[in-house]
Amino acid sequence: MNKGLYIATSEPNSGKSIVVLGLMRTFLGKNPRVGYFRPIIDDFDEGEVDNHINTVLTHFDLDISFKEAYGFTRSEVLEKYNTGKEGEMFDVLIQKFKKLEERFDFIVVEGTDFSDQHSIIEFDINVLICKNFGIPAIIVSNGYDKKVNEISGTLKLAYDTFKIKDVEVSAVVANKIKENNTKAVQDKLDFILGEQAETIVIPEINTLKSPTVKEICTYLDGKVLFGDEYLNNLAGNFGVGAMQLHNYLNHLKDNSLVITPGDRSDIILGALQASISSNYSKISGIILTGGIIPEDSIMKLIEGVKLSLPIISVEKGTFEVTNKIGRITSKIYADNSQKINTSIATFEKHVNTDRLAERLITFENTLLTPRMFQYNLLKRAQTTKKHIVLPEGYDERILRAASRLIDVDVVDITLLGDPEKITQKASKLGILNNIEKATIIDPIKSEHFDDYANTFYELRKHKNVNMDMARDFMSDVSYFGTMMIYKGHVDGMVSGAVNTTQHTIRPALQFIKTKPTASVVSSVFFMCLEDRVSVFGDCAINPNPDAKQLAEIAIASADTATNFGIEPKVAMLSYSSGSSGKGADVDKVREATQIVKEKRPDLKIEGPIQYDAAVDKKIGKSKLPDSEVAGQASVLIFPDLNTGNNTYKAVQRETGALAIGPMLQGLNKPVNDLSRGCTIDDVYNTVIITAIQAQEI
Repeated sequence: MNKGLYIATSEPNSGKSIVVLGLMRTFLGKNPRVGYFRPIIDDFDEGEVDNHINTVLTHFDLDISFKEAYGFTRSEVLEKYNTGKEGEMFDVLIQKFKKLEERFDFIVVEGTDFSDQHSIIEFDINVLICKNFGIPAIIVSNGYDKKVNEISGTLKLAYDTFKIKDVEVSAVVANKIKENNTKAVQDKLDFILGEQAETIVIPEINTLKSPTVKEICTYLDGKVLFGDEYLNNLAGNFGVGAMQLHNYLNHLKDNSLVITPGDRSDIILGALQASISSNYSKISGIILTGGIIPEDSIMKLIEGVKLSLPIISVEKGTFEVTNKIGRITSKIYADNSQKINTSIATFEKHVNTDRLAERLITFENTLLTPRMFQYNLLKRAQTTKKHIVLPEGYDERILRAASRLIDVDVVDITLLGDPEKITQKASKLGILNNIEKATIIDPIKSEHFDDYANTFYELRKHKNVNMDMARDFMSDVSYFGTMMIYKGHVDGMVSGAVNTTQHTIRPALQFIKTKPTASVVSSVFFMCLEDRVSVFGDCAINPNPDAKQLAEIAIASADTATNFGIEPKVAMLSYSSGSSGKGADVDKVREATQIVKEKRPDLKIEGPIQYDAAVDKKIGKSKLPDSEVAGQASVLIFPDLNTGNNTYKAVQRETGALAIGPMLQGLNKPVNDLSRGCTIDDVYNTVIITAIQAQEI
């Protein structure tokens, strides 16, 4: 079941509040636990709150705090982009959304407002947020004063942009459409979108377009003299009272806002009399300009009148005030129940809410973005906290990654090295507070050193290792860290930022050993591409596996994929697809594929198959039309190390994909190797997958 929806807009002043309020009411009518979230909001002063959030939380009485209901302010987002930290921003947004998802059965997410000069990037940000949340979108467009083709073209372009990024669009909404244009717009949208999405047309509602006197007062920084309780009156029209009273009365319209200098007692009193007269239209309020307060006698007279409208004094002159009021875009506020109820009623009148709700609730997301995958890894690792040793305690990348890991409280960390040197370096890097929470061990000075050396001697004396040699080995951080795993003092090890792969893995092969079911240790990378996460194996360990070894690598990689939430569809890669190829290399892949099918008939597997046919649906369909794997492979097994290592690096560099790993398969306990060119993110992610591996032992 789908857990949310994203309400996006393609331009300013779309009126998406009507959709937000309508959908909140719709889903609260079907489920009592409905949440609300705004990823990005406008900047606000200390002590204030975002109006959209306040309106929804207050009206629907949601058990969500203001801080829980939003991710970042607009300025914070721009700062993240300017400093290259947009990935960090998406991680935080996903975490906040997922926390609400744990508490609520459905989340209504409201996108940005396009309210300033930086709105050019907002559309793309909305698409990416929606994609990483894994929920469908509803796109709202402002149809005010636009032609039919312009309205439909805008929505079709927005729809296509979301779909290109693999985001499902459940509905498009043409809002603020002139009443005589609604059918033409509806017919056009139905024609260009058909059954691809719900097409909704909402007419322009004058009472929603008109600002309240309160909005005008706030915008002008006015002072309420009388009628505070009537500030929610709608200002449907406004006009300047500068002519003689008998002429001005002829220009009054329904819900008129009277704008006049504060010393025009005739206009003030005449407007008040007109407001209670059955012969004139109702007046919504009076704005007194120039900072002029009427004389005491006039004020006393007004005090004795039973008012149904507010009177407000502003400092600015009449001309400036009138122009400012004309530029006001009306909003819906928490205390304006009239507008809220009108919005909900309008939405329910023009939308088949049952059909739309069914479409949204039954949506199933099959997309796994890299950010979603990383979030799932983090949450899984946090379920059962494990202890990981990092032998290369002097390396800056190791220390910074350790600090991040400690910050999110995902694992316990032990660093190997001289404690004084490590803390000095951490202090220079500005991360001492976190690093002091780790355990720091100098192997030679460890209380366990003699025991570790004796144990190693007993395990390796048949290989002519004596006690002096054992002590030398245990002074090496890779051997010491691996022995910590063997003894159960930690749950796993990550190394290789400084040491070679051979130096990292050799101790594990010597006394951690392989699982009883494994004859070979292999590796996989989680390749986090733009729209999916694929498993690549083996790209780090085995130079030229034979058919049996290749089959074992494929089975282990498929099981790894399953363990990490990826449905395994295994492609055994070669230079040929199907039965057409000849030669020893392709025959090896064909034999390995057959072995996997015999050992694990439950797995979806195809081989031999070329890379393009494995990952491209169109090519896969043309080359192997009946395959369950072609065009949609999630586990890609390379025939040798030369091919695998070069391919993963080429994909990583050319596409910007994040490569998490290598993660070793087949050992009794988890030891994972880093590249010496690894980044802080590589260390961080590899520690997390090591912790998850340790949970399975």
